[in-house]
Amino acid sequence: MNNNRRSLAAIAVLLALTAGVPALAQQPPVPPGLAAPAAATPSAPVAWSSLSPDQQRLLSHFGSQWDTLPPERQQALAHGSERWLGMSEQQRSEASERFSRWRTLPPEQRQSLRSRWQRFQSLSPADQARVREGFRRFQQLPPERREMLRQQWRNATPAQRQQMIEHARTHFQQRPMSGGGHAAPHGGPPPHH
Repeated sequence: MNNNRRSLAAIAVLLALTAGVPALAQQPPVPPGLAAPAAATPSAPVAWSSLSPDQQRLLSHFGSQWDTLPPERQQALAHGSERWLGMSEQQRSEASERFSRWRTLPPEQRQSLRSRWQRFQSLSPADQARVREGFRRFQQLPPERREMLRQQWRNATPAQRQQMIEHARTHFQQRPMSGGGHAAPHGGPPPHH
């Protein structure tokens, strides 16, 4: 297994075992669904007039300060508002719920989640898809199994956590992932549907 896949497996394990808030889908603390990951290249400003009327209405509280926002923030808000407007009512409700949970987290936990999000964003699209698949499989485990794995992770020493990661890498390498990739890093039986 190459180092890139090992890193990927480790990130997937960490995301799955320590996920208190699904941080894969959006970047807080902008209101739910309005944020998008910042681009890796320098950003060009987004003119307020280039936003659709629906986007302007959604982002109205930024209107008076729009020209003073950094271009990366303007792009993130513009992209996020497009995403929000394209969501179903159920998706919006779920995003709002995630954002509410995010706001109640202690600052150190928010920072930890931001760091994990940034590491995830630095992965290639193929590796991001593998991590998402691992997370999806973890989420499909029965709640008791997920909580047991989280508790094991929380109670483990650094050496034990490293062993857990190595164990997950082995399973990640050996089991096929739906869609032809690699297996979820949870190390348990395939999820039951």
